[in-house]
Amino acid sequence: MSVITNIALVLVIIGALNWGSIGLFNYDIVAALSGGTTSLIARIIFTLVAVAGLWCISLLFKDKVAPDEHR
Repeated sequence: MSVITNIALVLVIIGALNWGSIGLFNYDIVAALSGGTTSLIARIIFTLVAVAGLWCISLLFKDKVAPDEHR
């Protein structure tokens, strides 16, 4: 996998954990760490996670290469 794909996956995981904490505990980790949901830092993080999610959509449509069979 490329470096960009790995970064995108990490950001998507961070976003998923943040949404999970909002759903389960009503606690926004990104907002708590950055000073609120309207702070510039939080908006940048939310935007990066959204772009990473869009990037990861491409993983659904990548050609799957079967691993070589070892004999």
